[in-house]
Amino acid sequence: MQIYCKGVTSSYELENIARMFFPGTVPAKKYHRKEDLIVVYATARKLVVGVRWNGVCHLVKGVQPQNETQEQALCGMLYELLGKITGIRLPWGKLTGVRPVRIIHDRRANGLSEQEIEDLFLKRYDCTPEKFQLAKQIADLQRPILENRGEKDYSLYIGIPFCPSRCSYCSFVSRTMDRDQKLVQDYVDYLCEEIQATRQQADQCGLTLKTIYIGGGTPTSLSADQLRQLMETVRQCYDLSQVEEYTVEAGRPDCTDREKLDVMKEYGATRISINPQTFSDDVLRRIGRKHTAQDILDCYDQARQAGHTNINMDLIAGLPGDTVEGFIRSLELAISLQPENITVHTLTLKRASNLVIENRQEDYADVAQMVQECSRLAKAGYQPYYLYRQKNTLQNLENTGWCKPGTEGYYNIYIMEEVHSILAAGAGASTKLCQPGGDRIERIFNYKYPAEYLQGFEEILRRKQGVSEFYARYLDPQTDGGNQPD
Repeated sequence: MQIYCKGVTSSYELENIARMFFPGTVPAKKYHRKEDLIVVYATARKLVVGVRWNGVCHLVKGVQPQNETQEQALCGMLYELLGKITGIRLPWGKLTGVRPVRIIHDRRANGLSEQEIEDLFLKRYDCTPEKFQLAKQIADLQRPILENRGEKDYSLYIGIPFCPSRCSYCSFVSRTMDRDQKLVQDYVDYLCEEIQATRQQADQCGLTLKTIYIGGGTPTSLSADQLRQLMETVRQCYDLSQVEEYTVEAGRPDCTDREKLDVMKEYGATRISINPQTFSDDVLRRIGRKHTAQDILDCYDQARQAGHTNINMDLIAGLPGDTVEGFIRSLELAISLQPENITVHTLTLKRASNLVIENRQEDYADVAQMVQECSRLAKAGYQPYYLYRQKNTLQNLENTGWCKPGTEGYYNIYIMEEVHSILAAGAGASTKLCQPGGDRIERIFNYKYPAEYLQGFEEILRRKQGVSEFYARYLDPQTDGGNQPD
């Protein structure tokens, strides 16, 4: 499907609406009469939305709106028309954004009543009652956590862009260890230097560290000595006794052993993530994982023996070759292990993933039923604590983190609700600077790939000065750019 827009103020959200019904929809450079096409047309007085699909044309007309923007009106018209002709009922309705929970936080802050917020979701956005209740439950749980945040709080993200192998669904900027092994030690050395520079910027701005997250890629693709070097640098730079949470992704058992688990514990990690994605050996092979379900169970057992008391496990609904029954078996096995967190992702077909590049034909029809089976988590005593959505997620669904009471992953809440800055280090890392008390967000990007990161390291350090420049503009008039305060 293609979409052709003319006379509109913006086509961005219109394209997103179209993709929710017809994944892979692309903009058309001009109007044509042969292939399937969505047309959105606006003049000074009227609005027109039309769809040609399987040789049949459908049309709806309207006028320029009085109580909403032109973009909102056109999106509503397109949503209603596509829903009517396809028969598809989208669980999140017209919402195309990543953070539905934040809408609730923002509307509460603006004084809307609970009934007005519910009407917004159910009537204006056309969300299903089930999805609204999920978002509201999460917002209610997050509320006391977010109320305790400070103006100068921040989190630290450290990126390791290496993996043992590349999963078929993955689009992250990462390199396999067999290809880029020679870069790893230099990368760790430079990364430690960037962490020190990040600490200097944070101190200069008077910021307070709340959480640390070492992610990837796969952090445990580093050797035990390299992981020890990295975590020792973090320990030297920060008083870990004052940090709320320190997470390390120990995601894959094919590179996570007892020695590395001991290193994480010794150097201050308070939360780790061991991510099976599935407990089916057949599905693991199909997605490119070079380990078995038993390897996951053994790794989890070793983590408990090493003294880790806060463990997350990731599962993915909709993996190639999986079934509803298979997903239920994975979910029930994860529950039986009693990790503190279980995060359920819905498969997203990302353009840079092998699944999309190789144009693999898979049957994803049962993914909604898989997500519905997550009600088993609530029955087992878990509660949803954060949620986000992505473009090209199967059937317009979501990713939800579940936790045992009192074991919420704070970093996940902070980054998803954009309540404070995330200072990031490493290849492909993106620092997100959030204006305290305002809506302004600025980003500082590092080079994506390890080789670029090493070659452009001086430029990365120069960009880091943007942290203090941001806070000089938006928070502390006493802070003077890149100079140390008196």
